[in-house]
Amino acid sequence: MSVVGIDLGNLQTIIAVARNRGIDVICNEVSNRFTPSLVSFGPKQRYLGETAKTQEISNFKNTISSLKRIIGRTFADKEIQEIEKQYLTAPIVDLNGQLAVKINYQGQETTFTQVFAMYLTKMKEITAAETKLPVSDCVIAIPAWYTDAQRRAVLDSAEIAGLNVLRLINDSTATALGYGITKTDLPEDKSRNVCFVDVGHSTYTVSIVSFIKGQLTVLSRAFDRHFGGRDFDRMLVDHFAAQFKTKYGIDVKSNGKAIIRLMSGCEKLKKVLSANAEAPLNIESIMEDRDVSSMMKRVEFEELAKDLLSRVEAPLQQALDEAGLTKDQIDAVELVGGSTRIPAVKERFQTFFGKELSSTLNLDEAVARGAALQCAILSPAFKVREFMVKDITNYPIKITWQPTPEEDETELVVFNKNNTIPSTKILTFYRSGPFDLEAYYADPEHIPAGINPWVGRFSIKNVEPVDGEPACVKVKAKINIHGVLTVESAHVVEVVVNEEPIEENANAEADTENPDTPKTRKVKKLVKKNDLPVVSATSSLDQSILKEWREKELEMIASDKLVVDTEMAKNTLEEYIYDTRSKLNGVYQDYINPADKEKFIQDLNDAENWLYDEGDETTKSVYNSKLAELQIVGDPIIHRYREAEARPTAASELRETINNLLAQATSTEEKYAHIPEEEKNKIVEKCSKAQTWIENKEERQSLSKKYENPAVTSNDIRKQRDELVYFATPILNKPKPKPVVVDPPTPEAAPEAAPSSPKNKATAEAETTPEAMEDASKDMDID
Repeated sequence: MSVVGIDLGNLQTIIAVARNRGIDVICNEVSNRFTPSLVSFGPKQRYLGETAKTQEISNFKNTISSLKRIIGRTFADKEIQEIEKQYLTAPIVDLNGQLAVKINYQGQETTFTQVFAMYLTKMKEITAAETKLPVSDCVIAIPAWYTDAQRRAVLDSAEIAGLNVLRLINDSTATALGYGITKTDLPEDKSRNVCFVDVGHSTYTVSIVSFIKGQLTVLSRAFDRHFGGRDFDRMLVDHFAAQFKTKYGIDVKSNGKAIIRLMSGCEKLKKVLSANAEAPLNIESIMEDRDVSSMMKRVEFEELAKDLLSRVEAPLQQALDEAGLTKDQIDAVELVGGSTRIPAVKERFQTFFGKELSSTLNLDEAVARGAALQCAILSPAFKVREFMVKDITNYPIKITWQPTPEEDETELVVFNKNNTIPSTKILTFYRSGPFDLEAYYADPEHIPAGINPWVGRFSIKNVEPVDGEPACVKVKAKINIHGVLTVESAHVVEVVVNEEPIEENANAEADTENPDTPKTRKVKKLVKKNDLPVVSATSSLDQSILKEWREKELEMIASDKLVVDTEMAKNTLEEYIYDTRSKLNGVYQDYINPADKEKFIQDLNDAENWLYDEGDETTKSVYNSKLAELQIVGDPIIHRYREAEARPTAASELRETINNLLAQATSTEEKYAHIPEEEKNKIVEKCSKAQTWIENKEERQSLSKKYENPAVTSNDIRKQRDELVYFATPILNKPKPKPVVVDPPTPEAAPEAAPSSPKNKATAEAETTPEAMEDASKDMDID
């Protein structure tokens, strides 16, 4: 089973797998290490990843991007309407409060909410194709600023895609894990503080992490959710759109395809400017068959980006303040994320910290590698060095309830900001009946704008009074390993009062009036009595809905596969028609009966006409059937041609083998002298028969027409050669017999040897009986 880490990027996604030799970033079907984060819908099928990229311009109204930004959001979210909408080319709509995309799929207008699940299906397919193993367990790296609703949406999508998420890991934490687990010089006592700065395509995150040997602890985290490479791209788009309006008289922003072309061109321009002082921008046929071009210097780029660059320092300072550290207490600053390559951005980091910046990690792949390492640590299928990860929450969560006459409080901040996760808290309530708890984000202004601060409702059922008094109910609330709030359990605790005797030596003032009365004290003990059912209502999809979506996804996977297979069958038929017809007047012309040639060419022409007429849209089985009809005539022609090419080579190999074996069987060399002559003669006889066989077959073949079935095939000849080799090899490789060693006779009147004489001792060990001597002499040539 594969151990997989997925770095969900807004522009592209990276997959890493843990293997025996380490962590590998795997390639997709076109050998790219990065897969575009796109889903596109066509008249027949879906296009996911690389294939969706090819549809991005021509089919932009049915292509969905920014999957990372829209998952778990509602249509009415302020950020969706004011920021994300400008990056989306497909129409978005409100579907029961959720954000959905309206597209044309298989000729029908369709609305989808679970687009992200479709994309995860593609990630699963890429991994399975690369590793040749089933894919289930994975760790998905997500933005640290994701809320409970967004995290649950990712988990739901993974379940629909058939993935078992061992952990949703914050991307900055994955980076820190990849950094720490490879360091062999981490201290055991005094911690090492490292600031990780990640500027990606759409997000900027600063995380300060403390390391000791075998453990990392996230101290603080700050982020700018709308600062990244795409913001610099959009800045350039606005600049050049205005320039082209004046220079060429065209309004790029009025044309969806033109905006995509310009966005792509500006992205390339930005990358070139990161390494050069100036760069050109050239876009062919941007709109109205007009080509545009321009130039930009890096100085001009930095002047345009002045407002963006002014936002760099705030998250850095916030992270330091929340960690309670100064710049001097930061031992290293590690950069990750593709947008940290922008010189002006890097320069701001350098100026803020006043120290050299480090790039020991792969800027693009660090998150995916860290996620794969976390999956390896959590997976029972893989053994890896243990490394403890202590992450933190980003938003404080409070729990509210309806008060009772005996209490005034109605809410409590249970998990503060920067609370360690996973983390469990026990809440105590005194209730005489069932009650509800509601969870909210305590500081709604700090979560993404427009997201509902409501986290969930948890109903505690079957609560009853105990001996006429309110029951003591213990509720276990937890932020789990995914960063998701759950109420795991609830139970009633009964107060039991026991009387315990007081030891005499502990009672300084004894009761003199009643000396025989033992002293006791009342002790209260809390005893768990019974569990209570908890009914949760959160943003997670109901299991029945998940099952329905899973079935739909499997249907769409099967539909996509059928479309691909049908297209392949059509292409195979088309290729067969063109290839066979073109060779009938070439290399195949001698191998088809002249009486059949014209009819077969006509059949091929008819098949071509059918293919581009009524056969343009048909089923896979029809294409296969049409191909089979043509192959009845065509395949024997191809077979005869290939046999004519292969037969001389096979015959030459057979003759070479015959000559080699004859040379060895008739050789007078010492290494063959021990082989009996009758066995050598068998080889000679076998070779002679093979020689006669091939000569007869070749003579018959020479009398046949090329368009007739061959008298002998290359396979027949090779089979003859193999039989000859198998027969002769054991004989020619027969080992020599071991030589007979005969000990010399002992003189009759040999003097008795002294026990200490080595010479006499050796003679004694070599003594033989007269009978043995007589037997040995029979095997000796005696002159």
